[in-house]
Amino acid sequence: MSFPAAIAERVVLAHLVIKSKMDLDRFLKLYDYSLPPELIANKPASPRDSAKLLVYKRKTKEIFFDTFKNLGKYLPKNSILVLNDTRVLPARLVVKKPILRQGSGQAGGGLARILYIDRKGSLLEFLSDRNLDIGSKIKINPKIFFVVKNKVGGHYFLKPSFSVNKIFEVLEKYGITPIPPYIKNIPLSEKQLRKEYQTVFADRKGSVAAPTASLHFTKKLLAELNKSEIKIVFTTLHVNLGTFSPLSEDLFKKSKLHTEYFEISRKSADILNKAKKENRPIVAVGTTVVRTLESASDKSGKINKLGGNTDIFIKEGYKFRFVDDLITNFHVPKSSLLMLVSAFAGRKNILNIYQKAIKKKFRFFSFGDGMLII
Repeated sequence: MSFPAAIAERVVLAHLVIKSKMDLDRFLKLYDYSLPPELIANKPASPRDSAKLLVYKRKTKEIFFDTFKNLGKYLPKNSILVLNDTRVLPARLVVKKPILRQGSGQAGGGLARILYIDRKGSLLEFLSDRNLDIGSKIKINPKIFFVVKNKVGGHYFLKPSFSVNKIFEVLEKYGITPIPPYIKNIPLSEKQLRKEYQTVFADRKGSVAAPTASLHFTKKLLAELNKSEIKIVFTTLHVNLGTFSPLSEDLFKKSKLHTEYFEISRKSADILNKAKKENRPIVAVGTTVVRTLESASDKSGKINKLGGNTDIFIKEGYKFRFVDDLITNFHVPKSSLLMLVSAFAGRKNILNIYQKAIKKKFRFFSFGDGMLII
């Protein structure tokens, strides 16, 4: 596709109005591709930086194939590598529902799997794979339980038998690490999963899914990059289940996605703003970092917001304010993540790259291989 044609396509996609499910289906087909099921990774590469790396240069459209441990060879000189230090919670709990007596019979009982979302005052917000009756008590054990106080949409609000501030302790003791729905037959135990579905620099608890582009980094690779001219900066964005949710007409009408909480320290913001002023390349590691930096920066390309909730929807036609280069994984068809990457490098370019990666037997999705777009 010629450069003017690519620009024309982005303009059309940016102004496309989604009025019906039919419009949405037609639009999503533009971001569809076929993937052999065996290329969906069900465990990470070992060691982590032995994952494959595809490098795409936007200006020349050159493509290189390498290994992630050689990332430093391709990063721009004097670049700033921005990572997300969120920590994945073992956020799923198995609880026992009460047996309810109805007339001469009994109903209810059994187990439910609930997923922690957030704290809401004195209540905790969860999703559940089974219906929970308002007012009922659901138990992990006789001492650790929840009372179902309310339901809004598909979200339940529960009153715990312990202080809401101790929810992370309860999750660490009784929780199960949630994994994306497309990963089947995972060969890892819960103990292994807690380690492998976590970045080596994970620090701040709050995510229900990992910032997967960062899973490829080892402590050795980070140390090597630190010794070079690469500056490493950490930000935080807590990933929630919205990242896996299908796109709806309503999201397009509002031009907003799911809400996620982010933070940037004053020190990190100062480093990033100084680097931007000096025209040092800003390399975002993962779509979560892109969301953070683009939400935190103003139209002049300066970070002036240090935290809050973001519902930014980055798609074709978006003008990037802060991010220059991107490290990312290979994303699910028809997803908002694929749209974000397409906004960065062009839809047809990305789909063409994906086909080349498939031919090279790259591994896709959360535990899959990586890509650097510069």
